[in-house]
Amino acid sequence: RRGLVIGYCRVSSSGQKADLERQAEVVANYCEKQGYQFRIIKDIGSGMNYKKKGLQELLRLVCEGGCSKIVVNYKDRLVRFGYELIETVCEEHNVDIEIINQTDDISYEEELTEDVLAIITVFSTKLYGKRSHRNEQIVAENRKLFSKDDKKETKDSN
Repeated sequence: RRGLVIGYCRVSSSGQKADLERQAEVVANYCEKQGYQFRIIKDIGSGMNYKKKGLQELLRLVCEGGCSKIVVNYKDRLVRFGYELIETVCEEHNVDIEIINQTDDISYEEELTEDVLAIITVFSTKLYGKRSHRNEQIVAENRKLFSKDDKKETKDSN
């Protein structure tokens, strides 16, 4: 079956944009060597976030028959958890998933450890991100308050 191949590339944060570009280059080079007619979709966001714009577009293309294959550099670049669900959706729509760099078979314990670390990382990032956002709000409110007090003192001293 011939059709458009989608190269899907993802990194977790905007600080990894250089990694995203390198990943896209690897996937594009692979697709070219295979002779695929392809398009690259890039995403920035957690592998546990299923509402990323690029992932939503990819799933829409799969369900609407807009692609015949998905190419990813590593399995976890598609999603961190729930890969089997996406794999099932792809199978139902006759879309293959091709993983360029398969990691060696790892033990159940190693896989579980990687999963637990991934979960901790995602939730830690959310927690610190919320704290950071809250701290920014506090600083902004304090600036407003102090600037009002400064203006008031200036008026009172005149």
